[in-house]
Amino acid sequence: MRVLTGIQASGKLHIGNYFGAMKPMIELQEEHELFTFIANYHSLTTSKDAATLKQYTIDAAVDYLSLGIDPNKTTFWVQSDMPEVLELYWILSKFTPMGLLERAHSYKDKVAKGITANHALFSYPVLMAADILILDTQKVPVGKDQIQHVEMTRDIAIKFNNEYGDIFTLPEHVVEENVATIPGIDGQKMSKSYGNAIDLFMDEKPLQKRCNKIVSSSTPLGEPLEYDGDHIYNLASLFLDSEQKLELQERYRRGKEGYGHFKKYLKELIWEELGEAREKRAYYLDHMDEVNDILAHGAKKARNIASLKMEKVRDAIGL
Repeated sequence: MRVLTGIQASGKLHIGNYFGAMKPMIELQEEHELFTFIANYHSLTTSKDAATLKQYTIDAAVDYLSLGIDPNKTTFWVQSDMPEVLELYWILSKFTPMGLLERAHSYKDKVAKGITANHALFSYPVLMAADILILDTQKVPVGKDQIQHVEMTRDIAIKFNNEYGDIFTLPEHVVEENVATIPGIDGQKMSKSYGNAIDLFMDEKPLQKRCNKIVSSSTPLGEPLEYDGDHIYNLASLFLDSEQKLELQERYRRGKEGYGHFKKYLKELIWEELGEAREKRAYYLDHMDEVNDILAHGAKKARNIASLKMEKVRDAIGL
């Protein structure tokens, strides 16, 4: 089964990104034909600085390779290295009613948050449709806020197919229902925009300082602590199996350790979890030619599929 995921090039990755998107994505490559791209065209809707976007793009490539994207199992490339997608984006625009885009929740939400309203932001779902349809994608893993975009992709594809025949595969969205909202150091959803994130590749001392800032109750040392609803416990439990969670709960109940002990324990869990990834990251940063070769090979493989699809599309519409 062909599965497609896109990665926004938007800066440093954090624990919420890791458990909410990266781990599930990396697991997909073991069972499915996974295609993953760095969505730098999409990032233009919010990026204003060329140097920053270029750096974020290569940072995303290095980070995802470090965390487990295997170029022998996954086709991995940068969106702008497959220009066919922009041609399809324009063609699909003809089959996209204005009313469909006007109903897009994501557009309304972003404008409400102060992002400048422009055509790129407004037509974002059409470019996303092109990303999906050009590769005959069958499944698209998304967050709940992106389900509508996949449904819009299906609507656009159906309109095209009704006029020209079964050119496009109709994709289905996949939502990981078991992924809970990952809390930040203040208990809100972890987000760069909230300033409450724990970055993945922090050095050890800054990581401990960040963990020390997690909001906790004022229960004094020596008294039992409540783990239910505790932000430290909620983050630590992401790294633990069922038996380990029970052991941690018992440590809370015994009251022999304070929140400072558990913040140190959380730091150790994070540091251990990402040990192999840090080593890989150091390697890739010293071998950027290898990273560029991986991306180039992925783009070539993706373009081979996209080119065949575009031949059918052009022939169908008379280009």
